[in-house]
Amino acid sequence: MVEDIRDLIEKINQDGIRAAEEKARDIEDAARRRADDIIAAAQHDAENLISAAKERIRREDEKERTLLVQAGRDMLLSLREEINAMLGRILVTDIRKSLTPEALSMILAEAVRKSGNEASGDIIIFLSPEDRETLEQNFMARLREETGKKIVVRPLGDISRGFSISYDRGKSCYDFSDKALAEYIGTYLKPRLNRILEESTKD
Repeated sequence: MVEDIRDLIEKINQDGIRAAEEKARDIEDAARRRADDIIAAAQHDAENLISAAKERIRREDEKERTLLVQAGRDMLLSLREEINAMLGRILVTDIRKSLTPEALSMILAEAVRKSGNEASGDIIIFLSPEDRETLEQNFMARLREETGKKIVVRPLGDISRGFSISYDRGKSCYDFSDKALAEYIGTYLKPRLNRILEESTKD
């Protein structure tokens, strides 16, 4: 009887140990699965964060490149405008130096002599007040006498150097003022200058 009780107790102990071991294995398996799930979720979240960070960096880099390109274009346009303005100032200055009263008298003489049938009335010449006074005193009387043409000389404050001439009593004019000549020369030089600037910025 005692042995039966002992066997029963031993069997109960063994069953309890097996049950406890099985329970422990179940807990361990559940904990391992949970840990695997946590690690997988963490990996997934990390990949998403890294991907989002890379995309943000790519967008920022692209934005910075766009801004740099735009800044370069703006700088080139500003430089081009400044150089064109400088070119215009240089042209006006050099033309004013070249259009001395002596040079003006020679050019005007050719313009009047070669007017031919273009002149349908009085030839009107517009000059700066200073040049008008100088040429009237020293040159215009001789030119009128040589050509036999009626030449009217008028001052024009808008002209610093050079002249404007009309062969039809002022209805239309040919502008040979310093500003007009600088603009005419500039229309030829500026495109070439712009091409040089564009070529200098290419890789």
